[in-house]
Amino acid sequence: MNAGIRRQDGATLVIALIMLVVITLLAVSTLSTTNMNLKVVGNMQSRGEALHATQQAIETVISTPLFIANPANAVLNPCGTANTLCTDLNGDGTPEYTTQLNPAPSCVSVKPIKASELNLSSAEDLGCSAGQAQQFGVAGAPSGESLCANTAWDITAETSATVSRTRVTVTQGVAVRINADDMASTCL
Repeated sequence: MNAGIRRQDGATLVIALIMLVVITLLAVSTLSTTNMNLKVVGNMQSRGEALHATQQAIETVISTPLFIANPANAVLNPCGTANTLCTDLNGDGTPEYTTQLNPAPSCVSVKPIKASELNLSSAEDLGCSAGQAQQFGVAGAPSGESLCANTAWDITAETSATVSRTRVTVTQGVAVRINADDMASTCL
């Protein structure tokens, strides 16, 4: 009986060491997976914040008619250079994201509105027909055109993070009604 006990003295130690190695490998693997998941979530959050900053910059630009009058300087209070907006998410005074309109907003198309296309029950359309002659046309304008024109603009904003390497670019189109007299100077 003593001979059987002596043979098993080292086996328990070897099995215990093998179990410790397996548990250590599982712990290291779990830690590695957790770190990778944290990086993925952090990148998704940074991309989402950058996308929000980009969309907010575009909304800020199209909420004023400044981009129509001066596309090269379309931002009211730029941070740094023209057509640049800074976003400070945590309120510490340092912007986490910088958004630049690149290229400057550009007019893609312009189309005079025909007087026959106006809905005179709409206040906006009624303003386009003001001063119309008896034949429902503008004096000096091509036959049948109103005082207004529709323009289509492309606005591209690129946001980059100051800490991470996150970069988001968004292009959005917007339609704007303008005075027909401004067609030649607004949309070249």
